[in-house]
Formats: sequence, C-alpha cells, structure tokens
Amino acid sequence: MSEVINKAVEALKVKLPDGFSSTAKFVIEDEGSIIVDENGVREGDDDAEVVMTADRETFEGMLNGDVNPTAAFMSGKLKVDGSMGLAMQLGAALA
Repeated sequence: MSEVINKAVEALKVKLPDGFSSTAKFVIEDEGSIIVDENGVREGDDDAEVVMTADRETFEGMLNGDVNPTAAFMSGKLKVDGSMGLAMQLGAALA
C-alpha cells in the first residue's frame, strides 16, 4: 500500500468515524483505491455504489479542506461514477 493511500485512509477514518451506510470507493490515480462502507475505511478495490476518482493533489486538497469537492467535480478534477446522491453525501462529509 502506498504512503498516499495510508495517509488518506487515516484522514478518512477521522472524517468518517462511523463509516458510511453505503459502499463508496475513492480512486487516487497512480496510487490505489480506498473503500468506505458500514465497516469503516480501508484500502481496497471492491465494487461500490459510487466511485470517485481524482489525482493525488485534488484528493489531498479535499481531505485537508483546501479543495471543495463540488468545485472539483464541476471543474472536472473529480470524476463520479454511480450514485450522485451518495457522492454528494460524501462530499458534505469531506467539506
């Protein structure tokens, strides 16, 4: 597992301490992917109801509050595949 994924998993555990009622996957380009579900946050590449893909800088910016997830999506820096409603819930949790 990459250091970027390790840091992202730890940051998401803080932002989503109770996990997520559905299954979501964050894909960090050239690094790996993270699953968030009712069991919590972990590195993984399972199937998910929503998949959000971004480069490392965009994802790190969303985690530290420098990048608004909605703005990242609107500018094309964040790609969403699957349930937009779930993506919006996660975006609100990250903001």
